[in-house]
Amino acid sequence: MAIIIKPLVTEKMTKITDKMPNRFGFIVRPDANKLQIKQEVESLYNVTVTDVRTMRYMGKRSQRYTKAGLIRGHKSAFKKAIVTLKEGETIDFYSNI
Repeated sequence: MAIIIKPLVTEKMTKITDKMPNRFGFIVRPDANKLQIKQEVESLYNVTVTDVRTMRYMGKRSQRYTKAGLIRGHKSAFKKAIVTLKEGETIDFYSNI
């Protein structure tokens, strides 16, 4: 079963990668641990992972007013992993586009 859901390509993550070119972010399954994340990244991208940091985000309620009235919903909870690679190694997310 896949541990990594998708790579995290946002404006904030791009700024982090510009400052430290060996750090990359991923959205991962909530029950994944750091060792599983490390093994998955190493096998998928053929790199050496030196550090994994994880963060859990709670889901949030949201609502907006429209012509049809008040629409209520919620955003899903997720887990984010910041992976640090060995010096000189990098991941190209855009290579297969």
